[in-house]
Amino acid sequence: MRSSHELSRTAITFDDDHAVANAGLVLTATLAERLGMEALVDEMVDLGDRPGAARPGRKVMTLLQSMVAGGDCIDDADVLRSGATQAVLPHRVMAPSTIGTFLRSFTFGHVRQLDKVAEALLHRAWAAGTGPEDAPMTIDLDSTICEVHGYAKGGAAYGYTRVLGYHPLLATRASTGEVLHARQRTGSANTARGAVQFLSELVGRVRRAGAVGSLTLRADSGFWSKDFIRRCKALGVAFSITLRQIPQVKAVIAAIPEENWSPIDYTDAGVAQIGETNYKGDRLIVRRTRLTGPQAELWPDWRYHAFITDRTGTASWLDADHRGHAVIELAIRDLKEGAGMTRCPSGRFFANAAWLVLACLAHNFLRWTASLGLGICGPVVAKTIRRRFISLPGRLTRSARRYRLHLPSRWPWQEAFLAAVRRLQALPLLA
Repeated sequence: MRSSHELSRTAITFDDDHAVANAGLVLTATLAERLGMEALVDEMVDLGDRPGAARPGRKVMTLLQSMVAGGDCIDDADVLRSGATQAVLPHRVMAPSTIGTFLRSFTFGHVRQLDKVAEALLHRAWAAGTGPEDAPMTIDLDSTICEVHGYAKGGAAYGYTRVLGYHPLLATRASTGEVLHARQRTGSANTARGAVQFLSELVGRVRRAGAVGSLTLRADSGFWSKDFIRRCKALGVAFSITLRQIPQVKAVIAAIPEENWSPIDYTDAGVAQIGETNYKGDRLIVRRTRLTGPQAELWPDWRYHAFITDRTGTASWLDADHRGHAVIELAIRDLKEGAGMTRCPSGRFFANAAWLVLACLAHNFLRWTASLGLGICGPVVAKTIRRRFISLPGRLTRSARRYRLHLPSRWPWQEAFLAAVRRLQALPLLA
């Protein structure tokens, strides 16, 4: 017997003015409202008499919520104007054409104004309960390639990866994946270009935001330079930086006595040992690995990985901690997969620089919502939060002058969702 519910017998119409797309945006919208984001943007971002200058707070909030929902281009913001979606947001949703005009009006100075907004929001979110307070904090520093297509992208160029795109700097908080600072750069920029100044801005930002404990910076070999290390020491930041295998470093490693190498647990397919020496006044810790079994016939030699540090602790513990620098790749993945940094939508460099700051803000809002609302401490996967708590359908009704947002019955995470709403609404309202 054939079912009476065949899809061919189902009529489809787009006519529900009460439907809410991505109803879970009520969570991040509530948090943005409690943090006073729209007023903060209106206060700090001043485009003067440039096109699209009016009410920047609405435009930034529109882009933020669009990116939180997974939007990766300007036109995706139109989703927020469908059905009754706009009614669950604390701001007026702006049209994509208006947002495009707004972004194209940005200059270097206006991007720095947006940076100040990101810093202020970081301070407010940390004060609300997500910050490190006086606990030690580890910061990971890296760069990434944001690929673009076409030759009309201002500042896009080919770099060492031979990929056309931009080459921004990113700094993340190791324990949560929050983006602490970001700076857009042209695609041809060397990895270390502007890194010393970026470090100074980064440390000043997290200190002003409320991080009063000790700071540790982890970075790969692209950031190894005497100027960068000197700045770390001047700022009182402990460091752990990979060294390039230049002849001088190889000679120092070769001079380590054989009896000074100690075995460590590292891989099942080979052996690993750790050694330590001194390089230009700082500790040089070296891990060497070698394959065993049949594969060793192809690669019988030791492979060396060295990093320089001024931290205390055993060499094996410091080596394991330094390998943890790889967690920044998880944050970069979240920024790129189904979120704002999937593409750089404008042909103007500073519009894309502003887009980067907003993508990082949307990335952080998902984490702050998870921490303050869902009680999740530690790194989260944005795709999981988006699927379970943001991208769920809803329907808005009104009765007795009160609105009610109806969500799907038997939603697997409904208790966590309702608890998050209560926690976020209980946060103090910041003006």
